[in-house]
Amino acid sequence: MTDLPAWLPPALAYIPQWLGYQMRATEQPGCAIAIGYKGQIVLEAAFGHADLAAGEVLTPRHRFRVASHSKSFTTTAILKQREQGRVKLDDAAGQYVTGLHPDIASATVGQLLSHTAGIVRDGPDCGYWVDRAPFLDEASLRSQLAAAPTIEANTRLKYSNHGFGLAGLVIEAITGEPYGVWVQREVVDAAVLAETTPDVPLPAGAKLARGHGGKALLGRRLVFPGDQSTHALAAATGFVSTAADLARFFGQLSPNAPASVLSVASRREMSRPQWKDLWAPLAQTYGLGTISGSFDGWDAFGHSGGFQGYVTRTAVIPTHDLAVSCLTNAVDGMSHVWLDGALAILKRFSEDGAPKPDLADWAGRWWSVWGPGDLVPVGDKVIMASPGLANPVLRAGELTVTGLDQATISQAGAFASFGEPARLVRGADGAVAEVHIAGNRSVSEAALAAELVARYEG
Repeated sequence: MTDLPAWLPPALAYIPQWLGYQMRATEQPGCAIAIGYKGQIVLEAAFGHADLAAGEVLTPRHRFRVASHSKSFTTTAILKQREQGRVKLDDAAGQYVTGLHPDIASATVGQLLSHTAGIVRDGPDCGYWVDRAPFLDEASLRSQLAAAPTIEANTRLKYSNHGFGLAGLVIEAITGEPYGVWVQREVVDAAVLAETTPDVPLPAGAKLARGHGGKALLGRRLVFPGDQSTHALAAATGFVSTAADLARFFGQLSPNAPASVLSVASRREMSRPQWKDLWAPLAQTYGLGTISGSFDGWDAFGHSGGFQGYVTRTAVIPTHDLAVSCLTNAVDGMSHVWLDGALAILKRFSEDGAPKPDLADWAGRWWSVWGPGDLVPVGDKVIMASPGLANPVLRAGELTVTGLDQATISQAGAFASFGEPARLVRGADGAVAEVHIAGNRSVSEAALAAELVARYEG
């Protein structure tokens, strides 16, 4: 196992505590998270259910439909062939695939991978995204690619699943093999990913986390099987994987990775931001099969995915050799928000460092009628984290321990209790039983539950 920086283990310990409460508070069906450091998986956790109707508990071994993460695998396949001298990024798609509209035939392979070929996103009827129709077979995809592109190539970033479907046809033309066969062997297996396939069906014994609908329509969540083949669009959206395998794979795409299926030069080219999404609410760019952005000063690249009943996201922080993958199995899944929350925790610990040993008694979750609060030691202080928030450590108040079981609120907002005392109260056994922050008394979950039931229902 790679030696970890001192700040990382305590961060990894708090992330599941926070995420477990997020799952409880939001009543999401399921969530799986994995974090890699320098190519090694250092955290795996799963919460909730793989199938609400069946009561099947979600585990880290359950696979998810990870949808557009597929584009990063497809791009890796093209770049691997490029390293072998079999294709160039400025080759026209029409050199490999016949029957295309002339303007699509002249689009380059690089434009397909960067979503700048101007090709329609999902075709004139994309009912396959909501299970009203099967995903397109090769004949149907080719028929739609015979129509003119939507806009002129190389004028703006325009996301296109059809464009990546065409990239899959390019791979088949170059290799003389079905897309799934070649990519499984030369990318998935080469990257030593034991829980990943380019599409369904899954291998015998593999478990699939089912997708789920939202609650607003019916007052309950429907279960979506999630087992439909994506056929000719597998290169755009077919992949099935686990959080751990995605963290492994995307970690290998970092230019800093110690081992990879691609050269350093290819990885740099793949993750390099190229085209801005000028209409996005948060700044993001697209490279070759990767999405780039930043979180509070941490530059990141990766991809996200949306499949009926699944929302997923993976991000790599090259400067810290971290890869984080968060997978959810509902149409309103919070993988984007929760991945950012995990990054916030990691960043806070990386800045403040591992907690001093003498702060251990100040760690824990304490409850009041307003909900839980977490005391989280970092460095030489204790932060008052809010597990109910998407970013539990954002502008969190801080305690400075001043003596045995005594502290001062040394940082807080204007409407909090800056400068006031805090203290631990111990029970007869010597363990901490209560926490007093200024004039507020917080107790264990069980103690508060008993108190409230006695007061209001007794």
